[in-house]
Amino acid sequence: NESLAPFSRAGRGVPRRPFNRPVGARRRIALAQLPLDDLKAVRAAAGCTVNDVLLAVVAGRPVWRWSLDAAVESGIGPVLVVSGCAALALPEGVDELHNPDWQDGLAGSLRLAVHRAREHGADAMVVGLGDQPFVPADAWRSVAAATGTPLAVAVFGDAARPPVRIHADLWPELPTEGDEGARGLLRR
Repeated sequence: NESLAPFSRAGRGVPRRPFNRPVGARRRIALAQLPLDDLKAVRAAAGCTVNDVLLAVVAGRPVWRWSLDAAVESGIGPVLVVSGCAALALPEGVDELHNPDWQDGLAGSLRLAVHRAREHGADAMVVGLGDQPFVPADAWRSVAAATGTPLAVAVFGDAARPPVRIHADLWPELPTEGDEGARGLLRR
């Protein structure tokens, strides 16, 4: 695809996680039946999603934490999490910026991140999503290192997906409302 030619092709393959390893000594199969109402009760008490509760039960921590840990492990710079419906228990050194309008879509969270990046004098930012636990730290590093283009994206197989490095020159072109982030820039 010619439209992907200027993008960094980082992070091929999927890293091993507890829930995608081959069955063996390090991965066992166990069956459990949990009533959905119980999962919803935990979700309400924790201020997260049912998906977070289920993955915490299955994998030992919420899905967003896998994503965050890879971003931190990458060592590419300060890490900012834009949170929504609930405050998160973040590790030391990770900043949280609450989006009170989180229900309005991804664009509002991205707008807050751009504002913070400008405050810190950044000339680019690398953006990832909390619901992508299979993105390895090396994908974050590769995208961050792709400074020869204003827009760089990780590619897994044939699919371009976050994280995405967005140079400040492109920030005004990001959507200001709705549930889309840099996807429109990637389609150009």
